[in-house]
Amino acid sequence: MPAELNTLRRELFAHIREQGAAADPLVAEALRTVSRHLFLPDLPPDQAYRDEPIVTKRDADGRPVSSSSQPTIMAIMLDQLAPRRGQRVLEIGAGTGFNAALLASIVGERGAVTSVDLDADTVAHARENLDAAGCPNVVVVAGDGALGHADGAPYHRIIATVGVWDLAPAWLEQLAPDGRIVVPLDLNGVQRSVAFERDGDRLTSRSVSMCGFIRMRGPFAGPERTYLLDPVTDLTLSLPTAREVDGDALTEVLGESPAVHAVGDIGPMPSPMQLFDGFTLWLAVHEPRWCALSEQVGARQARLAAAPVRGQDAAATAGILTDDGLALIAVDDERLTVHAHGNTAVADDLLAHVRAWAAAGRPGTEGLRIDAYPAGARGVHGDVVLEKGQCRLALSW
Repeated sequence: MPAELNTLRRELFAHIREQGAAADPLVAEALRTVSRHLFLPDLPPDQAYRDEPIVTKRDADGRPVSSSSQPTIMAIMLDQLAPRRGQRVLEIGAGTGFNAALLASIVGERGAVTSVDLDADTVAHARENLDAAGCPNVVVVAGDGALGHADGAPYHRIIATVGVWDLAPAWLEQLAPDGRIVVPLDLNGVQRSVAFERDGDRLTSRSVSMCGFIRMRGPFAGPERTYLLDPVTDLTLSLPTAREVDGDALTEVLGESPAVHAVGDIGPMPSPMQLFDGFTLWLAVHEPRWCALSEQVGARQARLAAAPVRGQDAAATAGILTDDGLALIAVDDERLTVHAHGNTAVADDLLAHVRAWAAAGRPGTEGLRIDAYPAGARGVHGDVVLEKGQCRLALSW
């Protein structure tokens, strides 16, 4: 069995490197040596070493509240964080303890890792896993991650492994003057992993990457909402803020034949990744009525057959949802189109966004800069400015 486990770990590491992650030698060494299966003891090892997120806890409604993140995303964020030997690191969200173990391997015996999680049972399981993996020096604390952990401050590095809507003041107070913080930051309903460093009176991004994390809970949770419309097909609606949603009516509408609108001449057909990354981001930060829909691929009565983004397990699209209309990006006969239901004005609005995104050069995550200013700061300039509770975000390409 040890030989098989070593093979599985090497194969996962090789896959992660093929994705361009674990470029930092310290991150690479940690992934080569820390065993993920020890943090997923209830799974067969071959499942533990897949490059997939694994849900480890759900709430009463069946929604995921804790998981072991996809290893490639973990590697990307650790590259962004760039922890070094001897540093103190604070982690928000303990999960299974695997990420904390990777951090402990990187900072070494002279460093220190503290992980904070809202749920006491998650903390207890992470502690058990860390002990089993030989990481007794990681401190795991039950508490609200938005408050950080002042006892270990200042921290050279802070990383959140949950989606955050705002930058908690405690994190910035506990971050060393020359420190770095990496968070999966909400940008009006979509997330991007952002590595921030101080630059005068603001934080400025050093790198930005795509990501998707379970959202933070507790008093510092954001307004974004997810609605399961059909548990049979896992049809899910995501909105940037809470709204009244008639799930049965919306599901019925999606089963009807839509009005199909051609996008027109915007140049070469956008790739699924351009749409998933670039256009969805554009729509989210420009359109407050935007929505996202996803569904299992091949599910019975699937309603997103024309969705432009299709993976092995799920299909996804984005659009605009109003009280009397719904418009979604689609692909028909290898042409980009808009599928509309109800008020035709919503289709016109979505078409205008597609054309504006194309005219702007199809911007996406690559080349995106995010500056975080204190709330109320004046003179904030960017292509888009998003208001948060504790900060103002300026997005520029």
